Amino acid sequence: MPTTPHTRPQLSRTMPARHNTQLLLCLAGHADATTGHLQPFERPPGGAWQPVGELIPVTLGRSGLAWGRGLHPAQPGQQKQEGDGRAPAGVFAITALFGAAPAGDYRLPYHATHPDLKCVDDPASRHYNRLVDARSTPRDWTSCEDMLRRDARYTLGAVVAHNSHPPLPGAGSCIFLHVWESPTTPTAGCTAMGLAPMTRLARWLDPARQPVLAQLAEPDYAALQAAWDLPRR
Repeated sequence: MPTTPHTRPQLSRTMPARHNTQLLLCLAGHADATTGHLQPFERPPGGAWQPVGELIPVTLGRSGLAWGRGLHPAQPGQQKQEGDGRAPAGVFAITALFGAAPAGDYRLPYHATHPDLKCVDDPASRHYNRLVDARSTPRDWTSCEDMLRRDARYTLGAVVAHNSHPPLPGAGSCIFLHVWESPTTPTAGCTAMGLAPMTRLARWLDPARQPVLAQLAEPDYAALQAAWDLPRR
């Protein structure tokens, strides 16, 4: 039976999604799961969440989930760390898009990838967990992610604001929604899906509606759904 690092009776019950009207609910069966499902929801201000479109299969971190740093208060249990192979659990703003093609009909800010666009994953860098243009940014990092890849995974993606305000060195970096390698291949800590649903999500996300990703193991969703003002399934 998979172990779960979460201590459910002590979970904080602050409501991180109260003012958002677009939400992606991503649920995994347990904290060590490497796959899950994502459902978009929207609501009018003060109204009830309603599902939008299809349920989307996703792949998660190769080691499952661990609590991240986002809009939710700190939680007890296993915490996301740099290089742990876990996707962050919690509630996180979705702040920007990126991709290999010129900007399409998107509303979120869009970063067209190029050989010098990097995401810094070196905890010692002052640019840790930031997208930077290496042509204009003094290099103080020893490792980074190339945002222009030879494979298709960064054809289109969205930035998940995990560990962002401010970033805590070593708490995890470069968390995205992006295109999967395959339906059975886990990620290094991101949430991945097919190109078609990623494209639909990129066009749907609207910064005026403060979109968020709520990503949880099923037992924690059951404990927190009402208190965190998350959609019912």
